[in-house]
Amino acid sequence: MTVRARAARALLLTAALPVAVAAPVTPVRLSPPPLVQPARPGAVLPGQVQPLAPHTHVARPLPQVLLTPRVPQVRKVEYDSNGFIEAAHAVVLVGPTERAHLRTLAALVARRTLDARPSLAEVDVSVYDRAAYGGFGGPLPLFTASVPRERLDDFVRYAGNAGAYERAWTNPGREPTRAPLEAPERTLSFLGGSSELLRQQVQQAVSQFMGGVHGGLFFKGDSRSQLAALTFDDAPHPLYAPLVLDTLRRAGVHATFFCIGRNAEAYPYFVRDMVAQGHEVANHTYHHVRLPELSAAQVREELSQANAVLQGITGRPVRYFRPPGGEYSAQTLRVAEALGLVTTFWTDDPADFTNPGDAVLQERLLKHLRAGGIVLLHDNAPQALRVLPAFLELARGRQLTLVTVGRLARP
Repeated sequence: MTVRARAARALLLTAALPVAVAAPVTPVRLSPPPLVQPARPGAVLPGQVQPLAPHTHVARPLPQVLLTPRVPQVRKVEYDSNGFIEAAHAVVLVGPTERAHLRTLAALVARRTLDARPSLAEVDVSVYDRAAYGGFGGPLPLFTASVPRERLDDFVRYAGNAGAYERAWTNPGREPTRAPLEAPERTLSFLGGSSELLRQQVQQAVSQFMGGVHGGLFFKGDSRSQLAALTFDDAPHPLYAPLVLDTLRRAGVHATFFCIGRNAEAYPYFVRDMVAQGHEVANHTYHHVRLPELSAAQVREELSQANAVLQGITGRPVRYFRPPGGEYSAQTLRVAEALGLVTTFWTDDPADFTNPGDAVLQERLLKHLRAGGIVLLHDNAPQALRVLPAFLELARGRQLTLVTVGRLARP
């Protein structure tokens, strides 16, 4: 038995230790990782509405592109930038008589948007049923498309049935059956008895000390590796996916995107972009729901449905899973492990959905950044997008390589 194995065994026998903090890679004071806490059954966590997420502070309104002449079906056209390029998202609402012309209408909106703002690199269009529209997270769109400026003519030809276009999706008629959990991942909340909770805390202590996957759980990587995983939850979002991917491409960094199945289904081309650019796609359930409240069969359905969507898009099996809101139970773990999934948590959550301000968010990210750590961000949080380029550069300055979860989990 190695020295580290003997030490881990001793740690298991002394379960009073809640966590072992990894040694910092630089002389920087690190905050301890989040501890597994008992869940409060029925508790309502702070909510968020995508893509803006007011919680502690109200997020600044996104700027709008005004179309002239206006298109009556357009509800809004928002845009944002990653400091390098701009992207826009147009929300279009239609009635029953307009459903036969979804492509034509989407092409009109795409062209008008790109003409109205020449600095845009891309416009993404989501067409919804006007009567059922409930925002991002409500009923799925009827049609979506990603239109980079250089592909506009291709999309127009496709809209006129004169060619193929791989960056579009038409809803086959599916609708969500469960309301999403409107809560960001903040704490690791375990629903179960005291002995089960103690087991979770001990497993976390072992993971913090040794690093790696233990019992189907992944809390932290090896602190000797000089690697840290970069992860994004709730992907993909039609406005922010192209901006986040462009930022990572410029920095040469690969990340893991924990995708909500229904989001991946509606925007499959962004999931394909992730894989094509070397990123990892992981499971964040199909509907983004609170799993401890569901039966084992319902949990299995949530994870299996998300797996099927992601594998259908990428052609690759899904390996990693993160429970929405950080809420899980022994049942959640059993179902995930039976499906071959590793339940993955984090060491660094800067609470990007609380909109604390760019400087505060950057400070929080650096305060928790550590070798073997797992950074949690959201791909639809505007402030995270703004601080991401500087954070990637600062991580490199600390001699840390940001990688996917799969790479960090490798022995």
